[in-house]
Amino acid sequence: MPRVLIIDDQKDVRAMVAIVLRVNRFEVVEAESGAAGLKAFAESSFDAAIVDIFLGDTSGVDVIATLRERAPALPVVAVSGMTTLDFMESPHLADVVCLQKPFRPNDLLQAPRKAQAAAGGELPAAV
Repeated sequence: MPRVLIIDDQKDVRAMVAIVLRVNRFEVVEAESGAAGLKAFAESSFDAAIVDIFLGDTSGVDVIATLRERAPALPVVAVSGMTTLDFMESPHLADVVCLQKPFRPNDLLQAPRKAQAAAGGELPAAV
């Protein structure tokens, strides 16, 4: 069962993402801030991360950069209410899959696998 870390400071968005993933047999850990997400990542292992670009306590790009320093091949999905081109210039987002809010559940389900393919691997199958 793939294990996904969701880092988003909007409780409703985080809950919706978690529900969609859990219904589709992903194990989910939720974090309400960049700091909480990095702490969770340090304490456990994950198969992928979904990170909001605009977090209340820090930049999602900085969080992604830190995640990549710790796990260079980690599949990452960046989410934002802005157009994806607004934040794609960071070198830390070179192989990150981007979703623009609001997104459809099916797009969300495809994103971790696309991120894994971009990172050069394959997610464990959801049971």
